[in-house]
Amino acid sequence: MSSSTEATDLLSGASARRPSAGPWRRAWLRYRRNRLGYWSLCLFVVAVLLSCMAELLSNDRPLVAHYQGKTYFPLVQDLPETVFGGDFDAPTDYLDPFIREQFAKPGNWAVFPPNPYHHRTINYFAASPNPAGPTSDNWLGTDDRGRDVLAQLLYGFRVSVLFALALTAVGVVLGVAAGAVQGFFGGKTDLAFQRFTEVWGSMPELYLLIIFAAIFQPSVALLLILLSLFGWMGLSDYVRAEFLRNRQLDYVRAARAMGLSSWQIMWRHVLPNSLTPVVTFLPFRMSGAILALTSLDFLGLGVPPGTPSLGEMLAQGKNNIDAWWISLSTFCVLVGTLLLLTFMGDALRDALDPRKVDTEPAPPLPPAEAESLQVPPAQTRGFT
Repeated sequence: MSSSTEATDLLSGASARRPSAGPWRRAWLRYRRNRLGYWSLCLFVVAVLLSCMAELLSNDRPLVAHYQGKTYFPLVQDLPETVFGGDFDAPTDYLDPFIREQFAKPGNWAVFPPNPYHHRTINYFAASPNPAGPTSDNWLGTDDRGRDVLAQLLYGFRVSVLFALALTAVGVVLGVAAGAVQGFFGGKTDLAFQRFTEVWGSMPELYLLIIFAAIFQPSVALLLILLSLFGWMGLSDYVRAEFLRNRQLDYVRAARAMGLSSWQIMWRHVLPNSLTPVVTFLPFRMSGAILALTSLDFLGLGVPPGTPSLGEMLAQGKNNIDAWWISLSTFCVLVGTLLLLTFMGDALRDALDPRKVDTEPAPPLPPAEAESLQVPPAQTRGFT
């Protein structure tokens, strides 16, 4: 009997000493159980990484070139045509048949990216008129200016994602700050901010963008500032509601009793416990930012001319109805990106849902970690 009691105490002590996963780790494990959201995250990360390496994947300059015993790196060097046997002291056009013949001579060689076109490359030596359909040289065809559609999509996707990340970051900072102040202090402060938000939200955002586009020279920074002025209001409402709820809890009263200032309580204690709507909001905010940039570019109010853009590609497809490959490829990239972000947002929302946290059992730990926390067999041997 005593042996059985000692075994029970030993196992109970081992389970009590077993470290439980933190709330964010449990949320991550719940997120991984959502296969659609998890694989959407993996695909989105891979797509972003590939777009960040666009210069290595799609460029009209060789990565490495060897000519007459010398090695060059045209990707980071601006070399004149005379270096490769040309007659003019002008930047080398590596698509020129003469330059290609020079590299084809014995002892000379050049390593081009998989897609030998930059987003601003115009192939003046194309065999068919533009816009041309998909070929072995241009996998997704060309637009009406002779630019490679695949290169346009690769660079345009990067611009859209980076712009969405920047706009989301600025919106989160402004939205969290405004919502925290409203929700924590309440009263007249909350009332004044609410009236200001209602007035500010009623301003015609599109008309303001048209006015500023007519006054100032278009730029990504200007577009980011203008959209950030209106992109924080949706998140501030969620943060405000969380602060109104959390400021009444016991740990806030305890912090006040300890003499902490309101700002210390707000940022050190209440904010970490109010981040759930902020994290859940991020994928959907990025989707809205990508749609906003694409729509403005389609209308000609977005990024400056010459910047790769999904909206410009949609406008190209509208102006060239017969060139179906432009509209179809751009539509697939845009819809695929928005679907991935939507699936990620849904999975994130389910992983952080407090109702599921309370009702669902805790996710199992990984096998290696669970095995390391088990009681060694030698400690329980001999008990019955």
